[in-house]
Amino acid sequence: MTRKQFLQTLQLGVYSYLFGKLNFSTSIASPQKKGIKNWLWLHPWNNISDDEYKKRFDKIKESGIDAILPNIYGSWRALYTSQHLPYAEPLLEKLLPFAKSSGLEVHAWMWTMICNIENILEKHPNWFAVNRNGESTIEKPAYVNYYRFMCPNNIEVQEFITKTVTELSNYSELTGVHLDYVRYPDVILAERLQKKYDIVQDKEYPEYDYCYCETCKKLFKDESGIDISKDENAETKILWKQFRYDSLTKFINNKLIPAAKKKNKVITAAVFPNWENVRQQWSKWNLDGVHPMLYNDFYNENVEWIVKNIIKGKQSLNSATKLFSGLMVDSFDPREFKTTITKAIEANADGVSLFAYHSMKDGHWESLKELTKSSQ
Repeated sequence: MTRKQFLQTLQLGVYSYLFGKLNFSTSIASPQKKGIKNWLWLHPWNNISDDEYKKRFDKIKESGIDAILPNIYGSWRALYTSQHLPYAEPLLEKLLPFAKSSGLEVHAWMWTMICNIENILEKHPNWFAVNRNGESTIEKPAYVNYYRFMCPNNIEVQEFITKTVTELSNYSELTGVHLDYVRYPDVILAERLQKKYDIVQDKEYPEYDYCYCETCKKLFKDESGIDISKDENAETKILWKQFRYDSLTKFINNKLIPAAKKKNKVITAAVFPNWENVRQQWSKWNLDGVHPMLYNDFYNENVEWIVKNIIKGKQSLNSATKLFSGLMVDSFDPREFKTTITKAIEANADGVSLFAYHSMKDGHWESLKELTKSSQ
């Protein structure tokens, strides 16, 4: 393919995608529709008795949660018996039978593109993403110290992450694998978070713009004929962004999804509503479900913003991919919590995904239980 043909083909795809998203429906579904599934993120507990495990899972199920997302790998240590990751203790093995006896699905929540394993940092510095200033996430992670993102175009990185998905998929009692941090670092943070970190991001600044590693630059040049280090005009920037969107998409669709499906596992991902800012074009991912993190407080927005993003997100997906509205429990008192869940279902979400167990107060549990009873 010539450089001109590459530019024309990629531009057509970009513009078709962007313009196709402008014409989304505002139709509303019944809040009583069948097939709703509710999810709950949680951090597995250690040092609690078997009876307490059973008691907690029974409460979660009775309150209207169908599936739990326990954090089994958070970039440092695995909480299952891994053969390729350092592991702390086998909490996945412990919780699976109790969750099953309570009637809960278990989807192992894993961090994907972030890695903070000491020997990986030391032995494989070339695995990590590089910003436009040439700074690696090892030496200068953006925003917080644990933001050590790896490059999705590095073959060894792909193999490393795929091994984790494969290991988790080998657990027969596990329903699925849930991908988190399956993205690049935020080139622009949500408004409230900018204030939190005392920064202003009125455009894409080089220190937050990833990945400019040698692998990415070479692949882009091979595909387009463009040296991104020397050519950054407006047209090239569009193509360069799309290249990075596609880099994640190819990795997920060609590597991670097949690894889970080989063992007949459900595979889902936590995604951003402002996907461009993390180079995460999730509407093109062939997942079973997406959990857009519609944390309205981060964006200084209200519940109607959640509704609009559900409608827009549903319209962007293929019919096989479900959308579960991610909600930050801390953002709502119990009454607001109930109203927000109702509006999310009315907006045609396939359920809600609640962050997180530790934020659920008695009032939240009661509101959730009331909603479940009213839909039966």
